Amino acid sequence: MDIRLDDLTHPAIHALLEEHMAGMRALSPPECVFALDLDKLRHPSISFWSAWDGDTLTGCGALRELDAGHGEIKSMRTPNALRRRGAGKAILQHIIGVARARGYQRLSLETGAPAGFAAAHALYLGAGFVETGPFGDYQEDPFSRFYTLAL
Repeated sequence: MDIRLDDLTHPAIHALLEEHMAGMRALSPPECVFALDLDKLRHPSISFWSAWDGDTLTGCGALRELDAGHGEIKSMRTPNALRRRGAGKAILQHIIGVARARGYQRLSLETGAPAGFAAAHALYLGAGFVETGPFGDYQEDPFSRFYTLAL
């Protein structure tokens, strides 16, 4: 698997991010969907990676710098048709490594709370994240779960 810093121009990335947004909207009300669209992912505070197996996009993930010691994981997604092949775990480990190299003390994320997010919860807990309360500008809501990893 080849994990690359991505410029968000490949059509496969656009399709995967559309799938991501559709999935979030199907499981949560609009006001509780915090996924970033393509333009917001291009913000200078965000680094975005894609994972490839040859010419096949197997997943993506992003890291947003909240401050000099705190990063946030965004846009973790594997295509529905390619789940359970290790891409999500590989991207997550890559992002954790980058966060450590940047000197962050912690890494946080928000994900959905409904049952459709169970695989994501297991992925984050398996990587050592612990469930916490809201961070940054997030507010407590029944459709969100928050996780943090001390680095």
